[in-house]
Amino acid sequence: MKFYKMHGLGNDFIMLDGFKEEIPSNLAQTSYQLCDRHFGIGADGLILLLPSGTADIRMQIINSDGSEAEMCGNGIRCFAKLAYELGHIASDTFTVETLAGIMTPRLLLQDGKVTAVTVDMGEPRLERSLVPMRGPEGPAIHEPLQVLDETFYITSLLMGVPHTVIFVDDVSKIDVAKYGPEIERHPIFPRKTNVGFVEVVSRNEMKYRVWERGAGLTLACGTGACATMVAAVLNKKTDRKARIHLPGGTLEIEWAENNHVLMSGPAQLVFTGDAPLTAGEL
Repeated sequence: MKFYKMHGLGNDFIMLDGFKEEIPSNLAQTSYQLCDRHFGIGADGLILLLPSGTADIRMQIINSDGSEAEMCGNGIRCFAKLAYELGHIASDTFTVETLAGIMTPRLLLQDGKVTAVTVDMGEPRLERSLVPMRGPEGPAIHEPLQVLDETFYITSLLMGVPHTVIFVDDVSKIDVAKYGPEIERHPIFPRKTNVGFVEVVSRNEMKYRVWERGAGLTLACGTGACATMVAAVLNKKTDRKARIHLPGGTLEIEWAENNHVLMSGPAQLVFTGDAPLTAGEL
């Protein structure tokens, strides 16, 4: 199979063109094998470009552990760039079918190449049952959660995928690898959750580190940056537009007045190759 290795701020993906390639039937095993950083190509996830009956094109995302994700912010920017540059999309604005709904990327073009992508990520869902999260009705904003030896104050919401945001004084001092997986699989989250630790720098600037559901520590998370923007506004910590600095780079996020969250950032092609893996071998 021909593959494309791409990344958005260091959040990296193996991309397969389902318009041209025969996609293996066992995607969980395929993703697990290909994403292994020692025995495979290495990536945080596998993304497929596929035809859609409800949008211009469809994106399917399989995490590195073999689980399927509803949506990925950095992934959809890579997806949008590749779909355009492979000729599957002719317009600089188009619709993408995902398990989280229809997303609308807008491409910034220079000499026919995509230099950045802005994505309308849709509306955040705040009701606890939609996250999903166990507990009483209503949103979960600044609620205490005991994890190991710490009590964290969490804000949880659905931004295509479930996110839990925790504001801290100094994000560099948080042991994300210690607390992230404990919060990810805490019994209060029946479908697990992504976990973000956030330091507010100013009314329009934040620092963010993430433990991703199904992938672990990553250099960036687009849906997480969007969830961080919403959580910051809900907790009255920032204005509705901010730069969010992740270990892999910076995203521009705006929670617009129409309740939609807009994410802007880069996507890069790293290399292409052929994987000696076929559907018959899996």
